[in-house]
Amino acid sequence: MVAIKICGVSTPEALDAAIAGKADFVGLNFYPPSPRHVDTWAASALAMRAGSAIGRVGVFVDADDGLIADAVNAASLDAIQLHGQESAQRVAEVRERFGKPVWKVLPVAKADDVAKAEKFSFAADFLLFDAKTPKDAALPGGMGLRFDWSLLEAYRGPVKWGLAGGLTAANVGEAIARTGASLVDTSSGVESGPGLKDVDKIAAFCKAARI
Repeated sequence: MVAIKICGVSTPEALDAAIAGKADFVGLNFYPPSPRHVDTWAASALAMRAGSAIGRVGVFVDADDGLIADAVNAASLDAIQLHGQESAQRVAEVRERFGKPVWKVLPVAKADDVAKAEKFSFAADFLLFDAKTPKDAALPGGMGLRFDWSLLEAYRGPVKWGLAGGLTAANVGEAIARTGASLVDTSSGVESGPGLKDVDKIAAFCKAARI
C-alpha cells in the first residue's frame, strides 16, 4: 500500500485530519520564509497531540545543525527531510549526526535531474522527486507545480523513493498508477490558500490515494 505524507501541517485541525485519513506522515516545515513554517514551540505542541498516531518528518532548507537539533528534540522527529541545495556529503553528515532517516528532495524538470539521484544512493534513506521551481521562486517547493512523471521510468536506483509536486485528490490515483511511487506527498494540493490546510481536501486526498 502506498504511503501518504501531508506536508506543511501547522494546525491541530490539519493534524487531526491527516490522522483521520490514515496518512502515514505529516511534514513539519522549519523553513522560516514558508507560509507553512512552524517554530519549535508549535512543533512540540503538534507532536504531543499526535503521539504515536502518525510519523513526523521535519522539513529543512539548507539548515544548520543547530536548527535541526532544536527541531528534532522539540518535535521528536521520525525523519529529517532536506529540501535545499544539500550535497550528498551533507546528507550523510546529517544522518550520522542525528541518527534519523534522512529524506532528500530532488527537484525534477528533465531526465538529467532524475539521474542525479545516483549521487545520493550512499547518503539518503529515501528520495523524494518533486517538481523543480523557477530560479527566481521564493520557495523550493509547495507551489503546486508538477513534472513529467514519465521521467521516473529511468530511475533504477537502490534507494526507495516517493513523488511530490502538484498532487491533488484528482490526480494522485493516476500518479501512483503511472509511477509506482511508494509514497505520495502533498502540500498545496490540500490547501484552500497558501499555508491554509483544508480538512476536506486532506480527507479526499487520503481516500483517493488508497483506492
